[in-house]
Amino acid sequence: MHNTLIIIGSIIGVFVTLYVLARFKMKNIPTVSDSDKILTLTDKNFQHQTKNKLVLVDFWASWCAPCRIMAPVLNDVADELTGNSHVGKVNIEQYQSLAQKFQVRNIPTMILFKNGSEVDRFVGVKSKDFLLQKLSKDY
Repeated sequence: MHNTLIIIGSIIGVFVTLYVLARFKMKNIPTVSDSDKILTLTDKNFQHQTKNKLVLVDFWASWCAPCRIMAPVLNDVADELTGNSHVGKVNIEQYQSLAQKFQVRNIPTMILFKNGSEVDRFVGVKSKDFLLQKLSKDY
């Protein structure tokens, strides 16, 4: 019985250590500046910027580690897009009304708008290829 408790305690200790290390690593993900091609969306320009276009809008926050993971991916996507397809970002801390309007419950949430209307939604970290494939889809 005593040996079983030692083994269980050791296993729990290893999991706690791994969890703490993973959290530390996630918090230290560097911030990446947005590409010049990314639209900065606000409550005042949102409707105009998504009108007559295909826009992938990233709802994010500065404290969100998965959002920081997505930043370079979104930069790459924005740099590859041509024509009337764009990438935009909404900081949910600054524009909570937009997050509420589109019922964003988790971040990162990316919503694809065509002519100002939502056509698709993705939650969590996604790959560049996944996003480019969704942007090339005929909606």
